[in-house]
Amino acid sequence: METTMETAVQGMSPAAEREGKYLTFALAGEEYGIRIRKVKEIIGLMNITGIPQAPPYLKGVINLRGKVIPVVELRLRFGLEEGVRTEKTCIIVVEVAGGESQMPVGIIVDSVSEVLQIREADVESTPDLGSSEYTRYILGMAKSESGVKILLDIDRLLNAADLMAGERS
Repeated sequence: METTMETAVQGMSPAAEREGKYLTFALAGEEYGIRIRKVKEIIGLMNITGIPQAPPYLKGVINLRGKVIPVVELRLRFGLEEGVRTEKTCIIVVEVAGGESQMPVGIIVDSVSEVLQIREADVESTPDLGSSEYTRYILGMAKSESGVKILLDIDRLLNAADLMAGERS
């Protein structure tokens, strides 16, 4: 009898696959969450070197302990207006799938909230909004006492190939 992780995952419900720990953050008055295992660190804003002819949401690159990392303005990636920077504005460094390896990418968010354990019972599927383009990078909606948190698939949202190719949204 085969007992691989793949077999175990195939038998899980979509909500169970989305269960786990998430780092939650605020962006334009909404709450979002990304799997904690994708988060490498949280840093304050620092000098960002611009990249000529990059899409507007790709703000540039930073030098983080000798490693050059692209930085995405998440508000612009979502088609929102760029926000006012505050003392709570920060960069979350995540690792996204980049071919056969993982690629570090920084995302600028308004503020980091907390780490939450999201249970299967608290996750609902993404509402049908008529086009998968709007929801392709949403894992689901997590219900909590403070409202709804949008769970993001950071690998789809920050597709490394798109970033490196300079795809415009």
